[in-house]
Order: sequence, then structure tokens, then C-alpha cells
Amino acid sequence: MTRVSAADEVLDVVDRDDRVVGQAPRGEVYARGLIHRCVFVRAVDAQGRIFVHRRTASKLVFPSHYDMFVGGVVGAGESYARAALREAEEELGVRGLEQPTPLFKFLYEGPGGAWWSYVHEVRCELPVDPQASEVGWHTYLTPQELERRVAGGEWAWVPDGLEAYRRLRARPEFRQ
Repeated sequence: MTRVSAADEVLDVVDRDDRVVGQAPRGEVYARGLIHRCVFVRAVDAQGRIFVHRRTASKLVFPSHYDMFVGGVVGAGESYARAALREAEEELGVRGLEQPTPLFKFLYEGPGGAWWSYVHEVRCELPVDPQASEVGWHTYLTPQELERRVAGGEWAWVPDGLEAYRRLRARPEFRQ
């Protein structure tokens, strides 16, 4: 069986209103700066700590950067909900998670390109075994520790995740 590379994975191309206008391989989507769809999942453990990780150096976008979300691109024809569960289970290395709760969606425009970003949250009480091809290092941080790490500037954060984090923190219903 031939394995398709990440650059060859077909994605839906969408417009500024998140309507599908075509499809293209991921490599072409990034090279041409086409708008596509992504999911962000904030994984929280039983103690309320947030899963934080450093992406591997081999990632196509933002290699070796830190992130407080797991997630990734939404495949062609895939729903945001399905992608959120798939990506959370893949990156955390678990099976049997509850369906992540959708929180909000926004159009990210910044370093790396532009994509619709649907932010979710999931409780993960299972022992994690992160996907080695995606996650180079991981830990759980309390919300206060995470805030200190973000404010401190020592870690290079993925800009789209940082934008999602800031938008989440600004929401009235945000809970630490």
C-alpha cells in the first residue's frame, strides 16, 4: 500500500465565507496561499491542566514551535467535528475520546497563510502517547502556567494557535 505524503493530502479550498470553492493537494494549498479549513482542540486533563506540546521539526507549517492545541487540517469532504475527533485522537495517541465540544470559529490570517479555524475542547483523562511524527515533546500545564509561558516569550508559539488562545481568553464564558 502506497502512503500519501502530507503534501499530497487533498483539502477543500474555501472562500472568506467558508464555502467550498474547490479542492487541491495540501502542498499546493500552502504554496498558493489558498484558504482551507483547520481544527484546534484544547485537551484538558482531569486536573484542568492543558496539554501543551512542541511540534516536530518535520512539520510542513511552524516546525518546532509550541502549541496549546492539538489539531490540523480538515480533509476534503470531512466535517469539522469529525476532523476534531480524528486529530485529537491521532495527536494524543488515544482512542475513545468523547466528541470534542465546538467553541467558536474564526478566519486566521497571518504567518503561514489563511485558514478557517474551528476551536474545540475535549477532556482527556486517558494516558496519552502522542504521535511521534507530530509531537516532539509534551506536558500538561495549569492555565496559570500556560499564561506565564505565553507572556514570558521564551517559547516560539505557533501564531495560529496563539491567535486562537487569545480569542478564547477574551470570551466571556472562558473558564480557567
